Amino acid sequence: MKIIECPRDAMQGLEKFVETDLKASYINALLKVGFDTIDFGSFVSQKAIPQMRDTSRLIGKLDESFTKLLAIIANKRGAIDACCFERIDYLGFPFSVSEEFQKRNTNKTIDQSLTSLEEIQEISVKSNKSLVVYLSMAFGNPYGEKWHEDMVAYWSEKIIQMGIKTIALSDTIGVSDKNNLKSLFQLLTYEFPEIEWGAHLHTHKDSWREKVEAAYNSGCRRFDSAIKGFGGCPMAKDELVGNLATESLISYLNDKKINNSIDALAFENAFNKSLEIFNHH
Repeated sequence: MKIIECPRDAMQGLEKFVETDLKASYINALLKVGFDTIDFGSFVSQKAIPQMRDTSRLIGKLDESFTKLLAIIANKRGAIDACCFERIDYLGFPFSVSEEFQKRNTNKTIDQSLTSLEEIQEISVKSNKSLVVYLSMAFGNPYGEKWHEDMVAYWSEKIIQMGIKTIALSDTIGVSDKNNLKSLFQLLTYEFPEIEWGAHLHTHKDSWREKVEAAYNSGCRRFDSAIKGFGGCPMAKDELVGNLATESLISYLNDKKINNSIDALAFENAFNKSLEIFNHH
């Protein structure tokens, strides 16, 4: 069972810049908790995401840890930048099954993004990095476009043919429910058993448990989360739709006696540190 903690996702929407040393101190606390991976920063346009403009400087301030580091990239240039750093294990690339969202998010069509993804995969392999593809709008979208789970399987297959081994289904706007989570994860884990399927869920505070349960019971063993559910998608235009809260996910795993590598004291320390960042911004 892998938990991917996402401080980058939680912080990127904050208007006030979080100083690099404060980010580093928070992420170093997270590195002691026992998470599989930390989604810690991004190499994207500084104009688009000004909060992440210090990712290159941040890396040098992070402690050694068994926990792996993931950086988000949106194009070839970002991939080349990220691959300069040995400490980074994973590159994360957002690929949308919605044409409209792909254009808004990366100024590219789906087909152009596929070509881009192929180039990024080549760069990653040469640099000994693994690519994680986030399939955004995997459960539907707000643009009235046609959506069907077979479309998700179709694009997944294209991505898998490039040699990519990890795909996270992203509920970008909080439209997943226990039924579509169950049917999509069952379909994909059955069709492509060699792939590590993950869940990046945006959820209301009252529906997280049934979503986690549906994904877990349908074969998902990789969950993205953020302490206190900070972050989420600004496009959702709903204050209540945040990221899946890490403390909720851990409580679910403990309730169900599901093995995990979380150190409770280290988690409490990181949880308290998160308040320094999010309560003052």
